[in-house]
Amino acid sequence: MLIRNCAGGVVFKDDKVLILRNDKDEWVLPKGKIRGDQLPPETALHRVQFEAGIDAEIVSTAGETAYEFFSITRNAPVCNKITWYIMESENLAADPNTEEGFSEGGFFDIAEAMDKITYSQDKSLVSLSYKRYNEFRDYREKLGAR
Repeated sequence: MLIRNCAGGVVFKDDKVLILRNDKDEWVLPKGKIRGDQLPPETALHRVQFEAGIDAEIVSTAGETAYEFFSITRNAPVCNKITWYIMESENLAADPNTEEGFSEGGFFDIAEAMDKITYSQDKSLVSLSYKRYNEFRDYREKLGAR
């Protein structure tokens, strides 16, 4: 089995999360393979920018997921191991990369995003990340109040 190390972002702007519709009509989070000597956080930030046109900053780690599939082009099973980061965007102006197969996407209210997201582990990741993101926002707000 081919193992691919990947990284991606769960990007929030206030009470909205970024999701993209790919060429398989699946609603997913931005992610990609870690290439060369790039570090996981660099890859995650790059993929968010490349796939959605969003400049974001990392707030925290979100965890790891993995999934397996059979690659027809490689004629072999593949396991993608993804390191996720919770990110924050300054704006809502997403621009899905149609050349990479993303037909639409943007920031959606959490409930609407949960209805759209295709995979249950991505839904769980968004739910847990949103909770941590809100804890971060509360903490930042308390620091600002001092």
